[in-house]
Amino acid sequence: MNVILFDIDGTLLLTGGAGQRGMERALEKVFGITRPTEDIPAAGRTDFAITHDLFEFHGIDNTPAAWTQFSSEYFRQLPLAMAELDGFLLPGVRDILEILHAREDVRLGLLTGNFEEGAWLKLKHYGIDHYFQFGAFGDSHHSRDDVAKLAYEATHRHCGSPVAADRVWVIGDTPADVACARAIGANVVAVATGVYSYDELIPTLPDLLLHDLTDPGTLLSRLI
Repeated sequence: MNVILFDIDGTLLLTGGAGQRGMERALEKVFGITRPTEDIPAAGRTDFAITHDLFEFHGIDNTPAAWTQFSSEYFRQLPLAMAELDGFLLPGVRDILEILHAREDVRLGLLTGNFEEGAWLKLKHYGIDHYFQFGAFGDSHHSRDDVAKLAYEATHRHCGSPVAADRVWVIGDTPADVACARAIGANVVAVATGVYSYDELIPTLPDLLLHDLTDPGTLLSRLI
């Protein structure tokens, strides 16, 4: 059995900034904050870590009640933001998902920093949610490595028996995706469709580095 764990933003799709817009609107709706948020990186990070930094930047008390109010409003705002912005599936994504999903020897999962509900909202909006049955998400960890460990545990549960790490591939677009794959002993494909260029990803030493996902043959020859 081969298990392939996909990142979402910058790997499968680009939302045109819908996540940021959704969070900014949630800040305004819940806390009345309208001033810009600056210097909080998002690529390769978990929504848990990003939200923690947002609260700290704006002086919001990091209480369970504030967290629940903010995340609930974000999940209301995210679909609206996606409908307004010009997001899209990245080249080759639907074709490779269709090919992999049809194979009996492959299981597709998610390894993403998105909040779980936000992840499914994004996938559903772009019509690819049905390809995935399990995964791990960025609801409660700062580190992507910790999310990767959850994804590996979820892999065992989904497959019904332990899966060797060398049968697991992570596909992502940032150095954090490469690092978190290594944290669980998995293989990794880095794809230069996010904010990091092909040349910037070379030093991360992925097992396979691609400009995009438009060549299923090359990808499949390594994955399976």
